[in-house]
Amino acid sequence: MFFKKTKEKNKQSQSQTPPSKVMEKLSHVEIHDKQQETIQEIQSIFGEDKDFCKREIFIFGDIPSTVLYLNSIADKECISTDIIKPLTETFTLVDKEGTKEINSNLKTTILKKVLYHADVKTDRKLVKVIDALLRGKTILLVNGIDEAFLIDTFKTDKRSIAQPETEQVIRGPRDGFIEDIRTNTALIRSRLPIPEFRIRDMEIGTLTKSYVALCYIEGIANEALIEDVERRLSTIDVDRILDAGYIEQFIQDNPRSPFPQIKSSERPDVIVGNLVEGRIAILVDGSPFGLVAPATFNQFYHTSEDYNERFIMVSLIRMVRLAALLFSLIIPSMYVAVISYHPELIPTAFAVAVTSGRAGVPFPAVVEVFLMEAAMEILREATVRMPKQVGGAISIVGVLVVGQAAVEAGFVSPITVVVIALTSIGSFATPAYNVAIGFRMLRFPLLILTGILGFYGLMIGLLFVTNHVLSLKSFGVPYLSPIAPLNFGGLKDTIFRAPLNWLLDRPEELQTQNQRRINPHDSSPNNPLLPENKQKSGYVDE
Repeated sequence: MFFKKTKEKNKQSQSQTPPSKVMEKLSHVEIHDKQQETIQEIQSIFGEDKDFCKREIFIFGDIPSTVLYLNSIADKECISTDIIKPLTETFTLVDKEGTKEINSNLKTTILKKVLYHADVKTDRKLVKVIDALLRGKTILLVNGIDEAFLIDTFKTDKRSIAQPETEQVIRGPRDGFIEDIRTNTALIRSRLPIPEFRIRDMEIGTLTKSYVALCYIEGIANEALIEDVERRLSTIDVDRILDAGYIEQFIQDNPRSPFPQIKSSERPDVIVGNLVEGRIAILVDGSPFGLVAPATFNQFYHTSEDYNERFIMVSLIRMVRLAALLFSLIIPSMYVAVISYHPELIPTAFAVAVTSGRAGVPFPAVVEVFLMEAAMEILREATVRMPKQVGGAISIVGVLVVGQAAVEAGFVSPITVVVIALTSIGSFATPAYNVAIGFRMLRFPLLILTGILGFYGLMIGLLFVTNHVLSLKSFGVPYLSPIAPLNFGGLKDTIFRAPLNWLLDRPEELQTQNQRRINPHDSSPNNPLLPENKQKSGYVDE
């Protein structure tokens, strides 16, 4: 088994580190039964913060109470209709004998008979009250009760659900994750309406206190894998978690590798597909990306659209993607090796065109290609960072005007421009942006090695890259599975994609609890309109 089992689950290390000096001082302070003392302590913390609001009311006619909330993240309409209105409209509180109830029953009465809101909790720790207030909850303090009512009224503006711009598909769902973790988990649960779907939540970041959700399907995902992921998350001790990329860098096996070992996606259907296979998904509040672990290399050139189309077309498209990815890595270096060290490999008819095109170029081939690659990376980065209205114009000007001007000025040859253009287009064919970045950056050391040693340098560089990829693991799963180590069953969904009714089992390298995915049966079409099937189906011509 690739996963290392852990018997004890570590507690979050950040729970031992106080998030701030203020919260550290309040760690042992409890709520007073006299609400004015508690209000003074809370007001001393927030000071003159204009976002802090206090509303004094009388409940049941004569019991002084106070409602506290932060104006920017609390739903004021919900506070008015579900909290203040029912509390102030209930003027009398009478027991069965007609006498006024004592304060010991006041808490139960408020919880079970008065408040309309669905999510109400109580706590007597002042640090918990402050934390709930900072998360958009409304605090109700009642005189005579030594506990605070924590009512969830969090509400902020959020963008609508739309198709992710980084993962466009022609045939497939059009919804994508947003920055709200509740919406993201709802998108997943709507596709997995089963009780086995589990969500474990935790807080990471001593200052940001970001919600992190660990999602898996019980009975399918390997228990040792679940424990391993949870252990790695619990050991993160940092002041801020602002995106899922922070989590990815902390829990991956080899952070120095240019290849990502955790897959990220903005598409709920991609996350659900990986959960059903037995993988683990990680969602972070404030990030539209979900993480999938463990990840293998073949996942990064697959798309969700691959399973919505016919397997023959998908297999051909996957081959095109993989060829484009490999060509974008080695074509510049091969061009330099042939031009500089092995010109005899160039056909005679083509050699004349190459020689005439390079006439007058003042740089060696390796310097020429290196400068063009660097210019292309600068142009690509400028296009990404500029506004959309300007970015398209910059790309057209950079490619057409600057490239043509460089050729006419004699700084580069036309064949070099063609090679760099094909290389850039090949890198865009990779669905995963982070993998494409890794391959683009690897072109530069391969160029240097090729410029020094020719084809020998290129082969040495490729051997180093191959050896590195073979040594990578993602949560104990070999990165090149199921190719290395070889698993013939897993090859049905790698470079080629077999028909869906052939994909009977989940990936073997995941060591899932339930390996069978499809029950084998005869799924061949049985047309009732055919003559031999008319009588069997009851269809009779009139």
